[in-house]
Amino acid sequence: MRTLNDVIGKLPGARQQKIEARAQELIAEELTLQDIRKARKLTQEQMAATLNIGQDSISRLEKRSDMMLSTMRSYIEAMGGSLELVARFPKRAPVIITSIRDVSPQPKAVSRRKKLKLRA
Repeated sequence: MRTLNDVIGKLPGARQQKIEARAQELIAEELTLQDIRKARKLTQEQMAATLNIGQDSISRLEKRSDMMLSTMRSYIEAMGGSLELVARFPKRAPVIITSIRDVSPQPKAVSRRKKLKLRA
């Protein structure tokens, strides 16, 4: 019985390299944040220290299936990377979205009246 490695091993070297490169692309497309962190040889403790949060928060963050883009951007940047958002449409080249800003809730402004009360 022939294995996949047997079949690939009989291909020309250039073809083997193309197959390996594509396999790595496919694997990279499916990595979780935890996989990326481990590939970068970082611990949850190191990430927590970089982001000034607890290790338990890193654990919860890595398990989340839904998060704000700003959170993901901070996490990726803490690992030394950058985050790009790409939109794909049929019959069109991918579009990199660059106009997303961090829209974290801003602290509410204290009115002048409340400021005066706080001083009293």
